[in-house]
Amino acid sequence: MPASGTRATAGAPPTRPVPAVPGGTGLATAPRLDIALLVLAVLGIGLSGPLITAIAAPALAIAFWRNALATAALVPAVLLRPALRRELRRAWGSRTLVLSALAGAVLAAHFALWLPSLGMTSVASSVALVTTTPIWTILLLRLRGHRPPAAVWLGVCVAFTGALLLTGVDLTISARALAGDALALAGGMAGAVYVLIGAEVRRTTSTTTYTFLCYSTTAALLLPVCLIAGAGLGGYSGETWLKLLLLTATAQLLGHSLMNRVVRGLGPSVTSTAILLEAPIAALIAAVWLSQRPEPAAYPALAMILAGLALVIRAENGRAPVT
Repeated sequence: MPASGTRATAGAPPTRPVPAVPGGTGLATAPRLDIALLVLAVLGIGLSGPLITAIAAPALAIAFWRNALATAALVPAVLLRPALRRELRRAWGSRTLVLSALAGAVLAAHFALWLPSLGMTSVASSVALVTTTPIWTILLLRLRGHRPPAAVWLGVCVAFTGALLLTGVDLTISARALAGDALALAGGMAGAVYVLIGAEVRRTTSTTTYTFLCYSTTAALLLPVCLIAGAGLGGYSGETWLKLLLLTATAQLLGHSLMNRVVRGLGPSVTSTAILLEAPIAALIAAVWLSQRPEPAAYPALAMILAGLALVIRAENGRAPVT
């Protein structure tokens, strides 16, 4: 949802051809900057869980505002950089616009499915199920003709098992909880489609142009959903607005935007599997911020997640890039 040797800034379109998705080039040949940005992205996404639970606003409203505020933050870059304005004009009516809008629609579905699930089932089950994104990503890549090495499948399974252990998934026969589990699982599936579409668009489009089109579409689609569902979009306290701004800056601009930036160089398998680190990072943040100490199983679970990521990265590095 990338290419070695090709550096694209957030404000200018890429100027050199890149290898085709789905392969990517792996970490061995990826710029170190991509690796550092992936770390920042995962940290930003890891903060989203604790922040969302602390924000006194409806789930759909949180989803709308994080995308609307992120779009607003990108407007100055679009207005002040001629290269971005030219790229947006070229994108109008093109395949780039269609795919970016489609990614925005899928991202809206991801948020609309996952965030409400947090109030229907346990947070543990919701997080574990929504982080199945790498499983669906690799399955979709397989349907497109990509044949991941066996070590990739093994690594994803090991990492996901670690996420299950960490979050302590609880099976339940409650109809409401089961509905929440289904929503979270569907949110993970939508996340995989979002990753793959973004990988395709980022082959030829700068990060800023893509995220501007994607986030604005997501916000535009979530607005009527909020109005129909009666999710209040205002009347919040100053503290709530500050938390919404922090969520936008970390989970959206650092998290989602940087994921879209590095997927071009690292590939969708590595990028989506890194999302599994959201669970241990969220647990650590909750321990410090909310005084919620991790269960003893958190430590071996974290080791399993890291081991799974290492297997995926090693397998991706050993595969020749697709050209």
